[in-house]
Amino acid sequence: MLTYFRQRYPTRIEINAKGETIEVPLPNPMLIAKLHIALSTDGRHWTALNDNKPVWDQFVRDQFIHRGSDGLWRLIATGGSNDAEARKKYGPSCTFATSKDLIHWQFEESLYLMKDVKDESGKLVNNIWAPEFFYDEAEKEYTLFWSSTYEDTGWKKSRLWYSKTKDWKTFTTAKVLFSPPYSVIDGTLIKENNTYYLFHKEEEFGVKTGERRGIRVATSKNIEGPYQIFNGPLNKGQIAPTITEGPSVMKDPLKKGWLLLYDYPMADKYGISTSKDLMNWKIEENISIPPDARHGSVSKITAAEAEALKAAYPSTK
Repeated sequence: MLTYFRQRYPTRIEINAKGETIEVPLPNPMLIAKLHIALSTDGRHWTALNDNKPVWDQFVRDQFIHRGSDGLWRLIATGGSNDAEARKKYGPSCTFATSKDLIHWQFEESLYLMKDVKDESGKLVNNIWAPEFFYDEAEKEYTLFWSSTYEDTGWKKSRLWYSKTKDWKTFTTAKVLFSPPYSVIDGTLIKENNTYYLFHKEEEFGVKTGERRGIRVATSKNIEGPYQIFNGPLNKGQIAPTITEGPSVMKDPLKKGWLLLYDYPMADKYGISTSKDLMNWKIEENISIPPDARHGSVSKITAAEAEALKAAYPSTK
């Protein structure tokens, strides 16, 4: 199962030699920031449900959905509350929702994960972007992680942060998870052979650095780090082409190995790469993804769940 929202970006942000931000217009912008679902049996060719229309009428971006150990599906996403007074007091929030069947969703609450964290001047962060979570079976504990910055826009000097919970009601004070020598967003985690693999987007670009908006990976034996950055073969350290973001990783359904899914936000297309070791990746050429899909999240579901979803959200095209 691939969950996503849909967007064609209105502009591409660039930085000139003077450090000034420039917005370059892009054609045919659109945004449907709601939950969409596509299904696949090979991980490479995905078919949208509901004619590529939303399956839940709730504002979400960068949604991450996984089944908990209790069988409950949990969703966290960029978005959160529009309460101006709460934001002023607690900072930004993200959306938390649950479902028992992937068809009926219940909004639970807006999570103010950075409410107890301020910089030296007493300032709260500006954003909570692309939240995800990882469940530790031994500790019976969820680690939530996301990107935040104190700057005026989310891509500047961003770091990955984390907080832990066992009941989704009480959360530990947020701490920095990953602070590389570059701005970082869009983290996603998997664990294999007692090693944590933190896939993420390096968010650097402009005249001074060159175009470096692309996917990288770092590893650690501890979920809290420290993480060692892997120097991939592309663009002096990266593992996917530029400009890419929103990585999601899954086991390859066809052969031993892994699939890395990511979107090209400025080019309105998707990409998939394959790997045998989670470090060295080869781009797949024969793929199909629903139009305008952005920031996908992959989950394994049962055949019965797939049939129920197709019955609830049939496509006519």
